[in-house]
Amino acid sequence: MEIKVRNVDPVAVKKIDELAKEKGISRQEFLKGQLETLAFFREQTNRELQLENMLEKVLQMMGQCSNTMDNMNEIMQELMGGDEPL
Repeated sequence: MEIKVRNVDPVAVKKIDELAKEKGISRQEFLKGQLETLAFFREQTNRELQLENMLEKVLQMMGQCSNTMDNMNEIMQELMGGDEPL
């Protein structure tokens, strides 16, 4: 598919050309990559937020599991009458 953009500031075009040259690609390749990135940015951001939320829940659950294991260890020590941790 083809997209045409008119009336772009010449200073912006010069900067785009410089960025493309730094990457060793054409202006067209550079702009194509930028447009594709922009198109999927919101979707990617939403995925990252979902992963961060899931990670936070996993970390909370691991903390709860750790506390439960510590409590069980203390109970086992009391039942066995020992002073050393298991």
